[in-house]
Order: sequence, then C-alpha cells, then structure tokens
Amino acid sequence: MKARVTVTLKNGVLDPQGQAIEGSLASLGFGGVKGVRQGKVFDLVLDGSDEEAARTQLTGMCEKLLANTVIENYQIEISN
Repeated sequence: MKARVTVTLKNGVLDPQGQAIEGSLASLGFGGVKGVRQGKVFDLVLDGSDEEAARTQLTGMCEKLLANTVIENYQIEISN
C-alpha cells in the first residue's frame, strides 16, 4: 500500500522560506506570483492492505514526527 503525506504551514504562520522563493522567482523573471507557501511531501510504502489500520498508523506518524502540529497541518492520501 502506498501513502502520501503532505505537510503545510497553518494559515497565519509566517513562511520565510516561501517569501524567499517568491522573491527568487520574481528575480528570475517569473512575474505575477503573488504568494508562495512552502511545505513537505512524504511518500511511504506500507505493508498490509487494511486502509483503516494504515490511516491510524500514518496519523500517529504525523502526530509524533512528520508534522509539527502546533504550526503545521497534514493531509493523508492512501492508494493501493
């Protein structure tokens, strides 16, 4: 089973890396970009075929390691 976890900053949390990327894009001639929010993507391969058990396990991973839940949100996608 494959899973993708996408971690992004919560609304209202400053994103200095996103701001730096936005500035760099402008200096490279890519005009019209009015905002960039940086995040992380984790692609995982899991044993088993129980989607509910996988979601529970992935949620634990996010809560304990993959995301700082004080300032970040996460989204879990599972595929076979």
